[in-house]
Amino acid sequence: MIGEHHYLVRSEWTGNRGAGTSGYRDYDRAVSLAIDGKQTLAASADKPFRGDATKWNPEDLLLAALSECHLLSYLHACVGAGVVVVSYADEATGVMVEDGRGGGAFREVTLHPRVVVAEASMVSAAEAAHAQARDWCFIANSVNFPVRHEATVSVAG
Repeated sequence: MIGEHHYLVRSEWTGNRGAGTSGYRDYDRAVSLAIDGKQTLAASADKPFRGDATKWNPEDLLLAALSECHLLSYLHACVGAGVVVVSYADEATGVMVEDGRGGGAFREVTLHPRVVVAEASMVSAAEAAHAQARDWCFIANSVNFPVRHEATVSVAG
């Protein structure tokens, strides 16, 4: 189905320590992210940018979105290819480079899916399904840096 989809996330800065943004070190980078009907997510800047290392930051969220999008696209591709996936885990990694002017960009993301399929006869199709998942992933198709995958596929039991 071809269509246009709209999303809404509310972001609220919760880090006013009483003096607002009177100075760079005078406020917390705490943020709450909310979507109607979903649990609120506590977020912050990354620790090098004066954030709280115990909370999700925008870079974490981008990496998570890429990983989850590939996972979901991959499972769909496997169904179409007759591959029975019994487990899937990923350890996604990303490299962001600062530009020296206060900004920066991700240079690349690599997904490391570890897939287990039901039967040995499914391994080849399971490996090929990653290319289809890459083509289908809305998030990977929306970024201007490479999203690679280094997948392993094994057989259950």
